[in-house]
Amino acid sequence: MNKKEISELKKQFTPDNCTISRICGCYVDSKKEKRLEMRESFLSLSDEEMFKYFEIFKKTLSGTIGKNLQNLEFPLKAEAEGGEQEFLLRLKNSRLTDDALVDECYDKIIEHYYYAENYFIILVHAAYDVPGKAKDNTEMFDSSDEVYEYILCCICPVRLSKAGLCYNEVENRIRDRIRDWIVELPERGFLFPAFHDRSTDLHAMLYYSKKPEELQAEFVENMFGCEASLTAGEQKESFQAVISDTLGEECNYETVKNIHDNLTMLMEEHKDDPEPVMLDKREVKQLLERSGVEDEKLSDFDAAYDNAVGEDTSLMASNLVNTRRFEIKTPLITIQVSPEYADLVETRIVDGKKCLVITVDDNVTVNGISAKTMDLDE
Repeated sequence: MNKKEISELKKQFTPDNCTISRICGCYVDSKKEKRLEMRESFLSLSDEEMFKYFEIFKKTLSGTIGKNLQNLEFPLKAEAEGGEQEFLLRLKNSRLTDDALVDECYDKIIEHYYYAENYFIILVHAAYDVPGKAKDNTEMFDSSDEVYEYILCCICPVRLSKAGLCYNEVENRIRDRIRDWIVELPERGFLFPAFHDRSTDLHAMLYYSKKPEELQAEFVENMFGCEASLTAGEQKESFQAVISDTLGEECNYETVKNIHDNLTMLMEEHKDDPEPVMLDKREVKQLLERSGVEDEKLSDFDAAYDNAVGEDTSLMASNLVNTRRFEIKTPLITIQVSPEYADLVETRIVDGKKCLVITVDDNVTVNGISAKTMDLDE
């Protein structure tokens, strides 16, 4: 799924566009015991409750693809009878009216999801009548080719509100505030099936994690039968390992700067694309070639990539480079420069020592104080 398809679904989470038919919930305590279960028509909820749920649903489809949001594809064994995808398909097709299937879903989440505190599992079923599109890309709401039917799951922490004082209007006095158990925005969630090319894709799903570096790979594998993707941080570390292993001692400042510049340029060229920029092994190798890595050094590239990343694994360009900052770090100091001014930093030998030289003018401040730079004749 791309950001346009996700945005299209999020627009349904309003009272006027709502396509949700049923909502189910299960409150789980820190001992993994079910404390409360609910099942009801979503449209029977009060407007106040609806708006709060809409906020939770939108959050579950928010973030950056490849970081908070992960597109997962089911392996064949997961789609076989008794597999994880086959179970989700039965759950969707039941429209959450089969209590036994809903309870089984709760049990699977409770068994495999690691969370030490209380949490609330929310399951909703919706059927979106996908409007057709004219040649000029405008939506035709009176023309539909498909009804996209899906389930959305949100796993929300439930925490005790903070202690404090409050104004009691009835007693007209300041008194101790009653502490409540608050359902917070989700930590995890998933959408099944995927909404791909504005159509149902039963072979894929979307997974949400509030913290991109904490995907809970075991939960993904046990709950969905899918292999968890590398986190954004793991992708960056793997990419750095490929460069270090390929170049070895010849990994110099200019080459690394060229790699950063070429990645930044690639991101700029595709900034308006709905799909994230992905680089497979061949494309990463081409990136290094454009950045000045000699052919003889690239002889070790394939082995380095397979070892650090995986032969068939692609990397997301946005996870590999910070387009807003160019950082140079030594054991003692850290220099941060806007990428467009990275050329102002050079490596030189000064008095027999390896130095980083920064070109400056008289517009220099030290601890917030304007300070004149040294004249050449001083």
